Amino acid sequence: MSTESIIEVSGLTNRFGDAVVHDSLDLEVRAGEIIGVVGGSGSGKSVLMRSILALHRPQAGRIRVLGRDALSVDAGSREFIEGNTGVLFQNAALFSSLTVLENVMVPLKEHSSLPEAVIRDLAMIKIQLAGLSADAALKLPAELSGGMRKRAGIARALALDPALLFLDEPTAGLDPIGAAGFDQLILSIQRALGLTVFLITHDLDTLYTICDRVAVLADRKVLINAPIDRVASFEHPWIQEYFHGPRGRAAAHAQETL
Repeated sequence: MSTESIIEVSGLTNRFGDAVVHDSLDLEVRAGEIIGVVGGSGSGKSVLMRSILALHRPQAGRIRVLGRDALSVDAGSREFIEGNTGVLFQNAALFSSLTVLENVMVPLKEHSSLPEAVIRDLAMIKIQLAGLSADAALKLPAELSGGMRKRAGIARALALDPALLFLDEPTAGLDPIGAAGFDQLILSIQRALGLTVFLITHDLDTLYTICDRVAVLADRKVLINAPIDRVASFEHPWIQEYFHGPRGRAAAHAQETL
């Protein structure tokens, strides 16, 4: 893992009316790492991700992604960032009227001038990389299980060979076996492609199994951004309750026995 920063957030402030979600928040993400972002309900995890992706404009702060100003109105900078980031939103957010193959082809059609046949072949490669069969590629999202829809979403997020992959609660709604399989999928893809992964999750098993560092959002800031053993020992009420409750102890014990 590199020490080069691929995402730099400084002084980020987000308010919704009188509610302050972030107050001068700072965060740094290193190239090639899987960073897990955790926090209680309302701590602003998704708002932070949307700010980095320029889907939400903060009241104050500076965000740099891949060396570019993520908040810039410059079309060239925006196009560069969008072409180098892939996103898996909650519930995959696939187009319901398109097959899996057609869903994965969408970003390739929008951001390239490649022939249709080449786009189709590239989309099939990404579908297979995500662990789906050729048969699944021809199905509509409604015909797939929840886990298969998430894999289809991963395939679409990888369509443009991004340097950065954003995942919002990727294992939510999956059974323990499916969640563990999805964790391994993320890890294998990250290692094979050298991606940087920004991962919002509440899944302790995911944090212990695949994350290089964990950033904790609380009190409107990032309290700590460090390897999980350092995070788990950080003296803060929410962190202690989260990492040392029954589920936290079980996840830590499972990792120790591997």
